[in-house]
Amino acid sequence: MSANPSVSRPVPRGLLRTGPVLFSYGFRPFFLGAALWAIAAMGLWIAALTGQITIAETYGAPNWHAHEMLFGFASAALAGFLLTAVPNWTGRLPVSGWPLAGLFALWCTGRIALLASDAIGVAVAASIDALFLPVLLAICTREVVAGRKWKDMKVLAGLLALSLANALYHVAAIHGGHDHMAIRLAVAAYVVLVMIVGGRIIPSFTRNWLNKFGRTDFPVPYNTYDMIAIVAGAGALGLWAVLPEHPATVTAAAVTAVLQGIRLYRWRGWTVARDRILFVLHIAYIFIPLGLIAITLSAAGYLEERSVLHVVSVGAIACMMLAVMTRASLGHTGRALVASKITVASYTALILCALVRPLAEILPDFTSTLYAASGLLWVTAFSLYCLEFAPILTTKRRSPR
Repeated sequence: MSANPSVSRPVPRGLLRTGPVLFSYGFRPFFLGAALWAIAAMGLWIAALTGQITIAETYGAPNWHAHEMLFGFASAALAGFLLTAVPNWTGRLPVSGWPLAGLFALWCTGRIALLASDAIGVAVAASIDALFLPVLLAICTREVVAGRKWKDMKVLAGLLALSLANALYHVAAIHGGHDHMAIRLAVAAYVVLVMIVGGRIIPSFTRNWLNKFGRTDFPVPYNTYDMIAIVAGAGALGLWAVLPEHPATVTAAAVTAVLQGIRLYRWRGWTVARDRILFVLHIAYIFIPLGLIAITLSAAGYLEERSVLHVVSVGAIACMMLAVMTRASLGHTGRALVASKITVASYTALILCALVRPLAEILPDFTSTLYAASGLLWVTAFSLYCLEFAPILTTKRRSPR
């Protein structure tokens, strides 16, 4: 046997054995933090809308709300996924213990800073918040480079785009504006990440499930078509971010919607419909072609951008995040990958949230009711996640049976 263990066998998959269980693996604090903040941030926004409180007046309450959904909640969920997935991709040890606690504290500090922006100044608050994504990018880059997993560099490009979008958004807020392009860029980056990662996990999990039952009607393996669909999707979303009303955006988004729809069909999601925790991944991905159709309609002048943003951000991004959060929380704590009734109810609430909010444009007489319903559905979805998974995320992993 070689004297260098890294030559003869993979780096051991050890975890923190002392200290709080919450900081033993990245998914634990960040998934729980993302869910709790999803509830709290929406509650604060509703309270501000109804005049019960004032929030981040200097930064701008609408700016704060948009930021905290995309760069607060969603960045935490993304961090939880990457800090768990990257070690699996690279074979290296996960970030845990005090370094993980420090990273989580940095994310929490960003949330507090923006809430306190009236007191400490918008520039200071923005500077504090803007640190988290670049630090996460640096950590993931170190692991990918050390593990020589060059094909995963495209995930780092998504993180870089999010870091840039966050900085641009803050610059506009500091000057009293609202950077719509930064919002679109962030949404585009998340969706491209879903295309990349979803294309890795959804057909793989589907194949494994079918194989378990001796079936051979597998999804089409990753091939050139998937690469074309991802590149086309990135191009269409990039055009939308920069030129949301350009004729080229209409064409690119429409073509890409078809490509992504065919891609999803190739994964044969109907074959796993009875496995809810797997099927929901397919359902979440449906919102990518739906979102691209919405972008097409918006670019052509038939739909408001706000509706597009909610279809894509809640449907394609948040639904996929919740689906991954539930699956990873169970799998990485030694529990069976089975969606309970509570979990299915949380999926249902969030899917309905993605569908209800855009109806306000179609049914303007019911705008207030639909806004309230979508907010309640959002809070319900993540409250149910916390109810079921908070005890799981804060207790030790179950031993294999």
